Amino acid sequence: MTDRDDARVRKALQGKDFPATRDEVVAYVTDRGEVDEKTLVALADLPTGTYGSVDEVVDAVPQRPGTTADR
Repeated sequence: MTDRDDARVRKALQGKDFPATRDEVVAYVTDRGEVDEKTLVALADLPTGTYGSVDEVVDAVPQRPGTTADR
């Protein structure tokens, strides 16, 4: 992901409480309805697990979202 992509993920997760699982992260941004498709695909491609912060989410987002997923 680029710095711009990182910024979109951070913006999409503003206000989210952590720790949170991948599914909770995706549900949060989906429920807010303010996320673009590229960001949603990137978050849906996060490895299964629990994330302790937005930084952990950003670090875990695949470099090429939409190509593979651990779902």
